[in-house]
Amino acid sequence: MWDPAVKRVESILRNWRVWLAVIVVLPVLAAVVLWLALPLYKDPAANILSNPIWFPIIVAVVMLLSILTSTAVCILAERKLAGFTQDRKGPNRVGFWGLLQPMADGMKFFFKEDIIPHNVDKPLFMLAPCITLTISLIGFAIIPWAGDVHFDWMAAGETVSTQVASLNIGILYILAVGSIGVYGIVLAGYASNNKYSFYGGIRAAAQMISYELPMGLALLCLLLVCGTLRLEEIVNQQAQTGVWYVFVHPLPFLLFLTSVFAEANRMPFDLCEAEQELVGGFHTEYSSMKFAMFFLGEYAHMITGSAIMIALFFGGWHCWGLTSVENTAWWAMLIKLGVYIAKIAIFIWFFMVIRWTIPRFRFDQLMRLCWLALVPVGIVLLIATGVLSAVMDLQDGWNWLASLAVNVVVLIIMLAYAARSKTSITGRQGNMPDVDVRPT
Repeated sequence: MWDPAVKRVESILRNWRVWLAVIVVLPVLAAVVLWLALPLYKDPAANILSNPIWFPIIVAVVMLLSILTSTAVCILAERKLAGFTQDRKGPNRVGFWGLLQPMADGMKFFFKEDIIPHNVDKPLFMLAPCITLTISLIGFAIIPWAGDVHFDWMAAGETVSTQVASLNIGILYILAVGSIGVYGIVLAGYASNNKYSFYGGIRAAAQMISYELPMGLALLCLLLVCGTLRLEEIVNQQAQTGVWYVFVHPLPFLLFLTSVFAEANRMPFDLCEAEQELVGGFHTEYSSMKFAMFFLGEYAHMITGSAIMIALFFGGWHCWGLTSVENTAWWAMLIKLGVYIAKIAIFIWFFMVIRWTIPRFRFDQLMRLCWLALVPVGIVLLIATGVLSAVMDLQDGWNWLASLAVNVVVLIIMLAYAARSKTSITGRQGNMPDVDVRPT
């Protein structure tokens, strides 16, 4: 029998009126309080929001908290999607429609016993999850969330940026942060002093180092078209021409997308934690909040990677007929931010669908896909785009058709080569000896 107090709390949390109050009444009360307090703090708030230093700091804090909160939403969404894919209901016991399941999961991690085995390298063992979570959270700093904004109280022509840090080497920053992310997983596998964990760490190192190459080749193809390393300029170019770079370079986008899957350790590329082979891989020995940090790092990496792909290939905050570079009003900023978040949500949904539809690769298949497929295609695309940029100005908005034509030609060559190849399509390695499976 349930405890009466637990049953009472459960009935309250599953009451639709309670959720209506939380969703509607509380935001209205918060808005009323802000409206009443506005006359008292109007001038200090205006000075802070119009300051080119303080406003990016506010954006950084808000987006960091939003990403951390979004990881809980993503966990619930993925469990619901997994239930739908597998023809079951998914979480539906905690709260109304199971909406409090992320909170229950977080409390579970807090109250679980924190076990540290005796034979681990304790400093590295505790440092590894911190590195993984930190690296996954610092990539958002160069993302132009909503362009520039001009508040009504600012002087004419003055704007502040919704980008935390505008770097001359923005794309190089992406590559640097992505390459550092492997250290947390490798240290976790090494410090655990567990063979399964060590195998997982080595797999992660090989996987991330390998897939950095097609990612870099894809970015180089893009740079020949846009001619800049700044993400905000790349987004502005797409907004001004109305042509997203995914339509200019679809094949480099696919290379970049595949590499993001590999670097985020998402299915079908989660070989460093393959449960059927390695128990749990690099995090086998972790429990409680240290395991939760790896979990949060994976989802934060997924959110940040989606935001970067959107800035590079899908126009960032741009949406035809809805947003423009010239409109810098505060309400336009909110629309741009909403467009960006909607695009991220679509990519997150795509990540989750792939996880529950495509089976896990074998590790040799993973390496063959990179070195025998993605890298050669990336090199051919880079050479072709370089030759094209030598004979015409690809940064001219009308020459994007030439870049698209190069992608189509390379795709046709790939399909023709695959059709004429005499190598059998099999999951078995060619150098493996034949096995007689007949019963003895």
